[in-house]
Amino acid sequence: MTEFSEIFLLFGSQVHTFRGPHWCEYCANFMWGLIAQGVRCSDCGLNVHKQCSKHVPNDCQPDLKRIKKVYCCDLTTLVKAHNTQRPMVVDICIREIEARGLKSEGLYRVSGFTEHIEDVKMAFDRDGEKADISANIYPDINIITGALKLYFRDLPIPVITYDTYSKFIEAAKIANADERLEAVHEVLMLLPPAHYETLRYLMIHLKKVTMNEKDNFMNAENLGIVFGPTLMRSPEDSTLTTLHDMRYQKLIVQILIENEDVLF
Repeated sequence: MTEFSEIFLLFGSQVHTFRGPHWCEYCANFMWGLIAQGVRCSDCGLNVHKQCSKHVPNDCQPDLKRIKKVYCCDLTTLVKAHNTQRPMVVDICIREIEARGLKSEGLYRVSGFTEHIEDVKMAFDRDGEKADISANIYPDINIITGALKLYFRDLPIPVITYDTYSKFIEAAKIANADERLEAVHEVLMLLPPAHYETLRYLMIHLKKVTMNEKDNFMNAENLGIVFGPTLMRSPEDSTLTTLHDMRYQKLIVQILIENEDVLF
């Protein structure tokens, strides 16, 4: 393993070019050079020499002041910074949807106005947990469901991570239902804690949505179609792969919803 790859494994940050004089926050010595003098942690802001990065623990606590937004922020980073189990945007949106939208026809399938969804996104980025998404401001519940789906789509690493994607797809291809369920459960255990907890909470919610199917016409299969590509994306940037995997993405979400009580 090269020293360069060790930097990223042990520190989880990026080589950085500092403008102006900088000192290493590990050894307290000056960082020499004009470009790429050291490494900066994007979560906590620690600045160190490349060689010092090998000695710095990679379990830093993200500095909330450095978290400029809610959307497009790494899920684990956001959860650590706010010291919560799940991203607060997930909790707030689901709470609002369950309070007034479970019987809404086509819930999650029907789209809200894009500009209003963007307004909700900006409200969370600006106000955090104080964002007002009540019926007084957004009477159409489809705006809130749209904002929640957008949050998941904007994640730099999907809820079902790139590392586990192929394992989930292979599990979905297993013909025997019991073996398939066991394989899905095994892959679930590989998810990072924040991703696992977010997925668990979402599946409990989507199960409630299916319990109102006679009103909203949304069963687990329909929700799988909606949430498959929203929660899992292939690490390969290939249209052909995406099209080929769509039915398995749908099936995975359907299995998670129908079996949330035994899988989580």
